[in-house]
Amino acid sequence: MNFGAFIIGDEILSGKRADKHFAKLAELLAARGLRLTWVDYLGDERARLAAAFRRSFASGDVVFSFGGIGNTPDDHTRQAVAEALDVDLVLHPDAEREIRARFADVQAPPGAPAWPSPEHFQLGTFPRGVDIVPNPFNRIPGFRVRDHHFLPGFPQMSHPMAEWALDTFYSHLFNRRPPVDRALLLTGPLAYESALLDLMERIVAAYPTLRLFSLPSIGEDGQRRHLELGVEGDPALVDKALGEIRAEVEARGIAWTERP
Repeated sequence: MNFGAFIIGDEILSGKRADKHFAKLAELLAARGLRLTWVDYLGDERARLAAAFRRSFASGDVVFSFGGIGNTPDDHTRQAVAEALDVDLVLHPDAEREIRARFADVQAPPGAPAWPSPEHFQLGTFPRGVDIVPNPFNRIPGFRVRDHHFLPGFPQMSHPMAEWALDTFYSHLFNRRPPVDRALLLTGPLAYESALLDLMERIVAAYPTLRLFSLPSIGEDGQRRHLELGVEGDPALVDKALGEIRAEVEARGIAWTERP
C-alpha cells in the first residue's frame, strides 16, 4: 500500500507557521520499514479540499491528513470530507463521550454556559459513518474512514494519534528488516548523470525491487562537487548492485569514495 499525507492550513502556505508534520510522519513510517509516496499541501478552501479527498479516497492509499478539523470558520476539513463522501455531518457518539469526559471536571468561566458547550460538541461532529481516532493529549478525537486518518494540526496531538493508527491498523505491513541504502560519491569530468544513464538503466532493470537514486552536488561557486549514486532496498541486493556500480565506474576511470 502507498502512504500519503495532506497538510492543510493557510498558515502553512503563507509561512506563518512551519510544517512539522511531513518530517515526523516520514520518521514514523521509516521506523516501521515504510515510506511516504506523496505529500500534498492545501489551503483552507473547502471545494479544493473536497476534490483532493475524492481523488485520494479513490486511490486506495493510506492517508494521514493534518489540520482543519476544528470548529472555527476557517476549518473546512470535516465538511470537505463529508462532501467528498456524499454524507452529512453528525455528532459521533464516541466523540461525544470523549468530549464529555474531557470536560467532566472542568468548570466554565464565570458567566459562560456550562461546559461542554454546543461549540465543544462541534469538535465531535464528523461525517456520518466514520470511526474516531483517540487523542491522548486532550481527548478531543480525530476521525478515520477508508484508510484516511484526519488529525488535528497541533503536532503534540496529531503525532501520537498517527503513531497509534499505524500500530493499530497497519502492523501487518511493517518491514521487520528495514531497507538500507549505500552510495558512492563520484568525482571527475565523467561524474555526471548524463554520462551514466546507461549504467543507471541497467541497474534498474537488473534490480527492480531496489530504488536507485542519483544526487548531484553543486558548490557555492556553481561548480560540480560530486555525484552521489546509490541504491536502497534489501541489504543483500544493495551490496550486489553497488558492487556492479563500483566495478563499472572504475572501468570508466571515474574516481569514487564510498559515502560515509
